Amino acid sequence: MKLIVTRPEGQERELVARLEELGHEVVLCPLIRIESLGDTPVDVAGYDWVVVTSPNGARELLRRAHGSMPRVAAIGQATAEAIGHADLVASVSTQEGLLEEFPRPAGRVLVAAAEGARRLLADGLDADFIALYRTHELRPEPLPTGDLCLLASASAARAFGALGTDIPAVSIGPETTRAARAAGIDILREAVTHDVEGLVEAVARIAGDAGGRA
Repeated sequence: MKLIVTRPEGQERELVARLEELGHEVVLCPLIRIESLGDTPVDVAGYDWVVVTSPNGARELLRRAHGSMPRVAAIGQATAEAIGHADLVASVSTQEGLLEEFPRPAGRVLVAAAEGARRLLADGLDADFIALYRTHELRPEPLPTGDLCLLASASAARAFGALGTDIPAVSIGPETTRAARAAGIDILREAVTHDVEGLVEAVARIAGDAGGRA
């Protein structure tokens, strides 16, 4: 299959390598660009927990954190790996999943995420919130062509929907699926695990289904 990979430039290598190992043709089409929102140190002293919701947020917090890092909670293993360690990784890689597993009383919590991110965790934990980066949606020229698009974020889903193609997609998780369907994209599968391996497995299942019908 000819697969469109939409991850930001520099964050696509692992996914591309896994897909090419399986014999797929990969088209690189970054649909989002990440912009840091500054270099001002983020004082984490005095918090009982910091929460990171994405690898981009984890890297930004690690770069700007000042003071002794408290316990860390992360959405997904990739986010935990980006910050170096995590004391709590949600078994379901969503804000809802992490909120359900979070120990109570939570104490003083800092949620580090993207500008405009959902505030479910911040509200549910009565936490402080800091936006560390901004996501810009891109419009590629010429438009990509392929059999299937891989969407790893809600922002990428919105950007892909804005292109107006009829190419179906696989989604990394429920938030991405909701954004994609709202943008008119046909989602063939949602990854069971919300990471690179989950996307690869979803593609393999679609390829297997297509082979079975051939």
